[in-house]
Amino acid sequence: MATWINTPAELQARQQLRPSRIGLDTEFIRERTFWPQLALVQMAVGDEILLIDPLIPGMPEALAPWLTDTSIIKVMHSASEDLVAFKHTCGVLPRPLFDTQIGASLAGIGGGMGYQKLVQEITGVALAKGETRSDWMRRPLSDAQLQYAADDVEHLFALHDAIVAKLEAQDRQQWLADDAERLLASVEHDEDRWPHLGMRSAQFLDAPAQRRLLRLLRWRDQQARVSDRPRSWILDNELAATLARVPPVDEAALGKVFDQFPKAPRKLAGAVWQALNTPLDDEADAPQLLQATDANKQALKKLQEAVAQVSQSLGLPDGVLASRKHLESYLENRTWPAPLAGWRQQVLEPKLQPLLP
Repeated sequence: MATWINTPAELQARQQLRPSRIGLDTEFIRERTFWPQLALVQMAVGDEILLIDPLIPGMPEALAPWLTDTSIIKVMHSASEDLVAFKHTCGVLPRPLFDTQIGASLAGIGGGMGYQKLVQEITGVALAKGETRSDWMRRPLSDAQLQYAADDVEHLFALHDAIVAKLEAQDRQQWLADDAERLLASVEHDEDRWPHLGMRSAQFLDAPAQRRLLRLLRWRDQQARVSDRPRSWILDNELAATLARVPPVDEAALGKVFDQFPKAPRKLAGAVWQALNTPLDDEADAPQLLQATDANKQALKKLQEAVAQVSQSLGLPDGVLASRKHLESYLENRTWPAPLAGWRQQVLEPKLQPLLP
């Protein structure tokens, strides 16, 4: 049975137990905001499951010491968005992190597996899916919500034990530690310097248009953070790409483009115009997206085939070693992508470098 924690003192008292590991999960709302609104924290401590109400004054401050105590391993599953919620609400990140989704991939169990599927794979337990779209901000939470929340951490220790055993047998513990720290660093320094690289449609833009797109996306990101609104509410991708591809000659022409998009930010037209036409200090350093030419497609295919062969030899699921986006960056910019540094570079670069045209 889970224990509801609604006073900081209750949470602080349990930290005196000095556990070697805890299981962590969160429930949050992010439909209408840029930052996730932390609504519930689930924590497995020994044989006890705590359901912690972060809406209580002082609770985020009581959570912080748990997250920063490096003697306690934090076992989580697919933690990226939970990490953002912790950083925004508590001001800190959970270290050291053991992400069971990443661990399952590196151990060869399966790539990108959801918590329920991984629990069934390792423990044989079938979990219910009923409260995934629930309103976690309401109080009191229903019995069904409480049970669902408790399930999300109940099996984390079993997953941790099974994955650790497989990683140790394969001598891949450091792989997971490196990937977890890279994930934490990406959340800690969460401003994406080159957001245009994440838009597939940008590969059809020439270099000047990609730079204009970069300007718009940097501006959008800043506006979204300040106003705490989703990026798409500020400027959607299609409109940003349209403005970057064929920039309006003046603000009147910009207004005509806006007329074609019902959700265009008309009140921000002046700011959009300014962002579109103001060069960034570092835009000359921006990596370019790979152009969709026949030659590039063939070269990319060779890289993907080589990655698939290495993955197979290591018993890793598809997509774990390198994404298409990272291979395109490597092919276009001839520099090793930072997200693939470390052990991935060691196993991949000797195979891929000779294939560059």
